[in-house]
Amino acid sequence: MQEREKNANFAPENMQTAAWQRTTQKKDIRMKVNKIYEDGDRMASIISDNYNTLQSLGRFGIGLGFGEKTVGEVCAEQEVDSYTFLAIVNFTINGWRDFDDDRLSAQTILKFLRASHDYYLDFQLPYLRRQLTDILDKNDRLATLIMRLYDNYAHEVADHMRHEEETIFMYVDRLIDGYPDTSYSIDNFIKNHRKTDKTLHELKSIIIRYLPSDSRTGNHLIQALYNLYNNEEWLKIHAQIEETIFVPAVRRIEQQLRRSDVSQRISRMISSDKAEELSEREKEIVVGVAQGMSNKEIADNLFISLNTVVTHRRNIARKLQIHSPAGLTIYAIVNNLVDISDVRL
Repeated sequence: MQEREKNANFAPENMQTAAWQRTTQKKDIRMKVNKIYEDGDRMASIISDNYNTLQSLGRFGIGLGFGEKTVGEVCAEQEVDSYTFLAIVNFTINGWRDFDDDRLSAQTILKFLRASHDYYLDFQLPYLRRQLTDILDKNDRLATLIMRLYDNYAHEVADHMRHEEETIFMYVDRLIDGYPDTSYSIDNFIKNHRKTDKTLHELKSIIIRYLPSDSRTGNHLIQALYNLYNNEEWLKIHAQIEETIFVPAVRRIEQQLRRSDVSQRISRMISSDKAEELSEREKEIVVGVAQGMSNKEIADNLFISLNTVVTHRRNIARKLQIHSPAGLTIYAIVNNLVDISDVRL
C-alpha cells in the first residue's frame, strides 16, 4: 500500500502538475524582474533592465546623458508627459494595461507614433533591404523574386503608415486644437486598421524553406532573418500601442468635445473668421495641394521633410479652418495663389 502511494507521486498527472508549478515559479521570477516602472525610478534603470526601451527614448525625443535623474525629472526637462511615457514603456515591456485613460496625453502619443513611422520608413525598411541585397546573389532568379516580395512588403507598410498620417493623425491634430470633424471618428480608424504582416510572414517562410546558404552567407542570412523577426514583433507592438493606448486617449477628447457647450463652439467659430495670414511657405504648400500633390511630393518639391509639410498643413488648417484638399484648392484659386488651369481636377 505504501509502495503504491510512493509510486503514485510519479504518475503522469503529478509530473504534469510539478512541471506546471515550475513554469509558474519561473513566470513569477520573470514578473519580479520586469517591474512596473514609476515616476520615481531612475531612467538609467529602465534601460539597464530592458535595453529594448532604447528605441522608445528616441521616439519621445529623449536623448541619453540623463545621469541619475528619475523618469519624472527627465520627462519634465524634455517636455514629455511622464504618465503617457510610462504607460507605453510598461505596456511594451510587460503588456501592462491598467492605466487611466483620462491621464493619457494624445499629444505625447501622437509624437511617439509619428517618430516611430519616421524611424521605420527612413531607417528600418531601407536597412533591411540593404542587408538582403548584400546577401543575395543578384543573378539568382529566386533571390530576385525575394527582393521583389520585400519591396512589395515595404510599399504596403509605407502606404499604411502614410494613410494613417494623412487621416487619423491629422484628424487628432484637429481634435487637439478643439475642432471636431463629424465626418470621421476614432471608430473609423479601428474598423479600417488593417494588418501589414501577411507579406512579411510569407517572406520569412520562403527564406527559411527555400533559400540555400553557404559558409559565406550562412551567418549573414540568419542575422537578416533574425532582424525580420524583430521587425515583425516591433510592428505588432506598434499596432497594439495604437489600439490599446492611442485609441482610448483620442476617444476621451472626442467625448469631451461632444460635451462642450454649444455657445462656446459658436463663439470659437465666430472668432475664427479673423483668420491669421499665411506665411510664404504655407502659401507654397497650399499651391502644392491645389495642384494635386501628395504631402511627400510637396516635401520633395520644396526640399523639406515630410514632417515639416504635415506641421505646416496642420497650421494652415488651424488658421483657415479649412481641412480638405478641395477646400484648400478653392481658397488658392479665390486668393490668386494658383490659376484654375493649373489645378488637377
